[in-house]
Amino acid sequence: MKIILLAGTHSGCGKTTIMLALLQALKVQNEKLVAFKAGPDFLDPLWHQAVTQRVSYNLDTRMIGEEQSLKIMAAQAETADVAIIEGVMGLFDGRSGVGGSGSSAELAQRLNVPVFLVVDAKGMSGSIVPLVSGFVAYAEKMQVHIAGIIANRVGSVHHAELLRKELQQHKQPPLIAWMEAKAPSLPERHLGLVQPSECVVPGFLPFFHSLENDLTHLFAQQLKPASKDKKMQRLSGKTIAVAQDAACCFIYPANIDFLTQQGADLVYFSPINGDNIPNDVDALWLPGGYPELFARELSVSKTWKSLSAFIESGKPVLAECGGAMILGQSLRDLSEKTWPMANVLPYRSIMQSKLASLGYREEVSGIKGHEFHHSIRETESALTPCFNVGRGDTGVRYKNLRASYNHWYFSSAPDIAAAWFGA
Repeated sequence: MKIILLAGTHSGCGKTTIMLALLQALKVQNEKLVAFKAGPDFLDPLWHQAVTQRVSYNLDTRMIGEEQSLKIMAAQAETADVAIIEGVMGLFDGRSGVGGSGSSAELAQRLNVPVFLVVDAKGMSGSIVPLVSGFVAYAEKMQVHIAGIIANRVGSVHHAELLRKELQQHKQPPLIAWMEAKAPSLPERHLGLVQPSECVVPGFLPFFHSLENDLTHLFAQQLKPASKDKKMQRLSGKTIAVAQDAACCFIYPANIDFLTQQGADLVYFSPINGDNIPNDVDALWLPGGYPELFARELSVSKTWKSLSAFIESGKPVLAECGGAMILGQSLRDLSEKTWPMANVLPYRSIMQSKLASLGYREEVSGIKGHEFHHSIRETESALTPCFNVGRGDTGVRYKNLRASYNHWYFSSAPDIAAAWFGA
C-alpha cells in the first residue's frame, strides 16, 4: 500500500479541505483508498468516510502508540492500495517542543512516511520559500521527508505559477498541487466541523489543480497486509449495548473492533429516539457526542427509565463526555435554556462558549484517552471519583457506572477496558 501524511503549517491552513480534495481526486482515478487521522479527533474521520465509503481510523504516537498504529495501517492494507493520513494541527505541534509527542512530525518519523505540506498561500509569493525551507530544515533534523507542497487559497493560475517557480528556483520541495481561494469551505461549530450527515460534502475537484499526472508516485510504498494475531477473547459471551445516534456519535472505530475482537456481541440503541435498553445485555457504553444539540429530544426521551434501571441493577456502564452529560439532572444549552436529563447522577451540565478542557489523558492503570469539551459540571453533592488521572477529569463512580469527560482508547490497556465491561 502506498502512503503519505498530509500535514499543515498550522491549524486552519486548510488541511481537511485539501485532504478531501485529494481523496476525491484519487477516487476519480479508481484508486482503492483508505484514510487515517492523526490524533484523537472524531469529526475529520467522518468526513474521510463520507468520501471513501470506508472507515477512517485514528493513528498517533501518544494515545494509540507506534505499534498499534502500524497494526491498524497494515490491516487496512489488505483491501486498499493508497492511503493518506491527515495530520493534526501544524506539522511540529505536539504536547510540547518542536515535533514532540503526539505531533504529525513524530508520527511521520515513527511510521517512516513522507509528508505533503499544506501552505495557506493567501497574500504570499516569495515568502513561501523561507516558510517552506524552515519546515524542511526541521523535518530533516527529525529524518522526515517533505515530498511536496500543496498551496491553499491561491488567487489565480498566475499566482500558482509564481509559487511554483520560487520553490523550484530555491531548490525547495516542488509545488505539486494548489486549491483556488474560491473553493467551498466546510461548516463548523464549537467542537470543530459539523458532521457530514448534516450537509452535502462539497465537490472540490473543480477548484483543485494537480501539477503531477500521478501524485501517488511520491507516496511511500511500504505497507503489506498484517499477519493474523490470535486475540484473547476477554469478553466472550458478553452482550454490550452501545448508544449510537447524533447525540452519541464520538466513537473510535478501533474501540468497536476491540470489543468485537474480545468476543463481545454489540447491540445499538438511540437515546434520541427513546429506545429502551435492549433486553438481556451484560454491559452498556454511552459514548460522547452532541447532547446539547438534541437537548429537546433527550429531555423527553423514553430511554431514561430503562437506563436508570440498568444502572441501578449494578451492571457495568461506561459513559464518556456527552454520554456522561445525559446522566445528570439537567443540561443547560448555549442559549441558556435548561433541559431535564436522565437524573441518574446528582449534577448539572452547563454549556459554555469557551473551551473547558483539552488534552491527552492517562489513568494510573495505563489506559489512555483524550478530553475535549465546552461544558462544565455543577453539583452540591460529594461525588466519588472513578478515575485516577494526573491531569483532567476524575469523573464519577456510582455502583458499577463510570462516567467522565474522558474518551478512552480501549486497546491502550486491554485488560482494564475489558474489566470495565465485566470481563
